Amino acid sequence: MKLKSIFKKTPVTKPEVKEAASQVKPEVPEGLLKRCNKCGKGIFTEDYKKNLYICPKCGGYFKVRAYERIRRVADEGTFQESDRELVGENPLGFEGYEEKLAAERLKTRMKEAIVTGIGSIDGIPAALGVMDSRFMMASMGWAVGEKLTRLIEKATTENLPLILFTCSGGARMQEGIHSLMQMAKVSAAMAKHHAAGLLSVCVLTDPTTGGVTASFAMEGDVILAEPNALIGFAGPRVIEQTIGQRLPKGFQRSEFLMEHGFVDRIIERSELKKVLAALCRMHDRECCKKALCQLVDTEIQEGAKKNPAARPVLEQKESGSAWEHVLAARRADRPVGSDYIRALFSEFYEFHGDRRFGDDPALIGGIGLFEGVPVTVIAQEKGTSAKDRVKHNFGMCQPEGYRKALRLMKEAEKFHRPVICFVDTPGAFCGIGAEERGQGSAIAENLLEISRLKTPVVSIFIGEGGSGGALALACGDEVWMMENAVYSVLSPEGFASILWKDKKCAPEAADKMKLTAEDVVSAQAAERRIKEPEKLTIQNMGSVLEQLREELRRFLKQYAVMEPEKLCDRRYERFRKL
Repeated sequence: MKLKSIFKKTPVTKPEVKEAASQVKPEVPEGLLKRCNKCGKGIFTEDYKKNLYICPKCGGYFKVRAYERIRRVADEGTFQESDRELVGENPLGFEGYEEKLAAERLKTRMKEAIVTGIGSIDGIPAALGVMDSRFMMASMGWAVGEKLTRLIEKATTENLPLILFTCSGGARMQEGIHSLMQMAKVSAAMAKHHAAGLLSVCVLTDPTTGGVTASFAMEGDVILAEPNALIGFAGPRVIEQTIGQRLPKGFQRSEFLMEHGFVDRIIERSELKKVLAALCRMHDRECCKKALCQLVDTEIQEGAKKNPAARPVLEQKESGSAWEHVLAARRADRPVGSDYIRALFSEFYEFHGDRRFGDDPALIGGIGLFEGVPVTVIAQEKGTSAKDRVKHNFGMCQPEGYRKALRLMKEAEKFHRPVICFVDTPGAFCGIGAEERGQGSAIAENLLEISRLKTPVVSIFIGEGGSGGALALACGDEVWMMENAVYSVLSPEGFASILWKDKKCAPEAADKMKLTAEDVVSAQAAERRIKEPEKLTIQNMGSVLEQLREELRRFLKQYAVMEPEKLCDRRYERFRKL
């Protein structure tokens, strides 16, 4: 007998046996596996729960139930739900609506599409509103609007930050005009919360559309979004049917929204609680005041111990021609805005977008801590490598950059948070698109608004300061200049081309223009000149950083405690004398 015959498969001959065998399927216990909508692969339910409801195979985000999200964001045992039993009626007498609501309540074990209440995030009390897409796609009817409004009113009365997690298909059609009015009602409550000087953070999750997008979801001081979340007013299918075109890949996703200026930051679930806690701390006025007082006290104590002769000499006579200073300001290895941000500020959170059109990579802006004091930081960014410089457009801002800066300054004003600007630009970008979107108007608006901004503003020239593109960030309370920085009405090349019809005369033009730090301080257009090494690089910028820290302490001590009206009056007099 041959060996292969021993292991030969025995064919099924009986028809009834063959049929029974064909119908046998492997059984999987209910709830053990879940299919990912993004990659289509099956995953163990327990695995994706442990992974913050994120597919471990493709990184796709699953929707999270409201109570589960609260459990992961709020400190254990701190959340107290409000208005749990609040439900709406059937204002239009819509057929089948009451039965639909009853079925949704049975299925989800929720009364409505949102959970509201008060809880703590890393010890900080906050008002939390979390929508749940399982309940009629989290559509907004009267009950949702009423619960939100009551929550916002409570947050305003009790001086609490407001954290809203949105996901919605929009207004609830079965309630008609009553649903539409919730957009206005909730927005009016949001306006009162803003007027009280309190923080609101909106976290946009998949999907956030319709009337929710067109109201409170886009009304936060800070707008965060989960990765790849669908965010828009009209849904993709509606748009395609209306315009008769296929939408591009990524349209209306979080990344698209951030690129177009409407989302501050895309946030991973793993870092969400940490970021929310940091934002709450940085926007807490009492915490900010305490940190400032500590800084001032420390500065006074340390100043008494220091030898006055050891203080960096800021007024030392500079050497070299004006053109040499221009070349030094333009050096590719000179520290750029992002270098100063990393060196001087801890816990820096970058925010994106002008909330109008786009996000300009030529300008970095956000919130950071300077020795424990929350400050708004804005920096024109040239970039370092060749690729990086192209990405940041060599520090030449579009209108969106200036509008982003102003938006962040106005947000700083609301919380009386000092603003620190780092200026480094050949000038504002000139191009067709920039002109179409109002480059001159954007700069003009900055000059107007910053002149009356009710919070301290200091501008530090770290490289080039070209014309109105630099002035748009330099019309605050004080201007400081690095020793080799330059500040002028236009470039020496432009000056030479216009007056002498020869760009090669740029070195002579630089001398005539009086654009060095010493010249600008002498003209009283700047207050301080920061001494720097002969060839400033990232590696040897330690002495510069020490001078900046000392001067920033002095600035905060002097200006952060100043009354807003006095601050604006002093700023006006600063420019009035020029």
